[in-house]
Amino acid sequence: MVLRRRPAVIRNRYFVLSDLLLTALAAALGFAIRLEMPDFWSRIPVCLRFVVLALAIKPPIYYFFGLYRRYWRYASVPEMAAIVSAVTAASALLSVLVLGLLLPHHWFSMFPRSALVIDWLLSLFFIGGIRFSVRYLNEVNSINGRGGPKGKPRRVLVVGAGDAGAMIVREMKNNPGVGVEPAGYVDDNPAKVGMRIHDLPVLGKRQDIPDLVRGLAVDEVLIAMPTAPGQAIREIKELCERIPVPFKTVPAMYELLNGTVSVNQIREVQIEDLLRRDPVPIRSDNGLHLRGQRVVITGAGGSIGSELCRQVARRQPAQMILVGHGENSIYLIFQELSARFPHLQLTPAIADVRDRARLSRIFRAHHPQVVFHAAAHKHVPLMEQNAEEAITNNVGGTRNLLEVAQEEGVKQFVLISSDKAVNPINVMGATKRIAELLVQDAAQRTGNNYVAVRFGNVLGSRGSVVPLFKQQIAAGGPVTVTHPEMERYFMTIPEAVYLVLQAAAFGQSGELFVLDMGEPVKIVDLARDLITLSGLQPDRDIAIEFTGVRRGEKMRERLFLEGEDYETTRHEKIFVFKARSALLGGELLRAVDQLISLAQRGAPEADLWAAVKAIVPECSVALSTPPPGIREVRPSPEQRRRPAVAS
Repeated sequence: MVLRRRPAVIRNRYFVLSDLLLTALAAALGFAIRLEMPDFWSRIPVCLRFVVLALAIKPPIYYFFGLYRRYWRYASVPEMAAIVSAVTAASALLSVLVLGLLLPHHWFSMFPRSALVIDWLLSLFFIGGIRFSVRYLNEVNSINGRGGPKGKPRRVLVVGAGDAGAMIVREMKNNPGVGVEPAGYVDDNPAKVGMRIHDLPVLGKRQDIPDLVRGLAVDEVLIAMPTAPGQAIREIKELCERIPVPFKTVPAMYELLNGTVSVNQIREVQIEDLLRRDPVPIRSDNGLHLRGQRVVITGAGGSIGSELCRQVARRQPAQMILVGHGENSIYLIFQELSARFPHLQLTPAIADVRDRARLSRIFRAHHPQVVFHAAAHKHVPLMEQNAEEAITNNVGGTRNLLEVAQEEGVKQFVLISSDKAVNPINVMGATKRIAELLVQDAAQRTGNNYVAVRFGNVLGSRGSVVPLFKQQIAAGGPVTVTHPEMERYFMTIPEAVYLVLQAAAFGQSGELFVLDMGEPVKIVDLARDLITLSGLQPDRDIAIEFTGVRRGEKMRERLFLEGEDYETTRHEKIFVFKARSALLGGELLRAVDQLISLAQRGAPEADLWAAVKAIVPECSVALSTPPPGIREVRPSPEQRRRPAVAS
């Protein structure tokens, strides 16, 4: 076994002794430098008195400034600032005493005033030098005390010459035993190109990576840009894949501290990284349409509902009634809001939206003025196997809520809908389309501000693909995707909630609101981005499997029905339009009653879908077995055995 040499530990008592000696030396040299040699010898008594006075004043002030409570092996800028402050304060006090009190006395009558300035400069040099020499010796000792790498070290090109990149390079140099040698930096800031950081050059910009990798025999690219957008990371990834050269990402130190990533260095991907577009700007508003209002939020414990609760609470409503069927989720959001908004009146209400009598009691007790309806069954494949539940909850629950809202005079009602309501081919989309028609009908009959919003897939919400993909990546794969060509529109939870709140502010009567979500994204591209941004490589570290399209799934979603005319609102990224339907008024309500009755009786699937198509003629639901998927691609045995590689 090789014994490592333990670095010498310099205790603070040694600093006290060294400070006493160096303080005396600085005071004496201040005299010697200022005076000619004959004058110096003639003023030795004054010099000795000044040395004694400096010894009496300076060390206590150094102690007061904490110079004896710091670990100088890791001294940096804050420690240097402490030294400058302490030495300057001590010299200032010494100067005040000498010039203000002692100079008129005959003991100090021959004292040269400029010696005070020289003493201050020498004290800075001595006191700071002795401490930073400890750090230097520690770094030398650390390098010499660690064994070198076994074999040739890997040469690494660091992308990003910011704080993260500088920290990584410093650790590489301080820990040569890990077998990694930094070759240089790459950074897109032109002011940094040509500079040196930790004695390592910034060699070029992002586009120079291929030439630098070949010219410097780089073995790996390390992306040290923890706050960079996903688009930048993807571009670097594509450059590395074309060369090809392995690459990894590293998290920021604050991400390790706040738990965003674990010590295995797999970066927790930010949802915005996956959008493949710029997030819609969330503009602040004064919340006047909600301030002082009594607000009901159904589905308040869900992903969208809970964030909606947080955003509404910031707008200072008079009261919030949190309605939900799951007691634990309602308990959690109630506890969170109670802690963050202690003066807000909060009322948790455990209720099923299918229970009309319960909803009526809640509304009569609290007289809400605004309703956000986020309670719904939303999982497409699951609802294909539980059509009765989807109909009674999504359709029956919406009808109940609208009827109770009208009875109690609620003026604002916002329904959370889905892009799957456009030409639906599944039960979830069909029920959402019927819910939209119910809201439109209620708006026409009452003239109230009853509107709906259509969402794309919400990244990070419960049951969405991102949490599933993350679990699969953490388990070492494979990541499962239904089809390589399947596309979806995506939005973030903040974008979704912003859309809901703007619908409440912009809405008049019967409108539908849709967010401009850019171009649809292939699910397989989303999976590859998530694997890459987690510091791994698709098909090498994590396999991707295609499992086949399931019943009720579209290859591509749409945001508008054929013939729907839309226009922009005051926010250019939010569209508004009025959906058309041939079935409204009493005819619509009778058809909905019949559909709900069939679902409650457990009618055959064919009867349910016949009733659905009577309301939503554009619905085209297949009643046969799910369509066959493409050939399933499985990872090789080698991929199966290979563990996930952390960055």
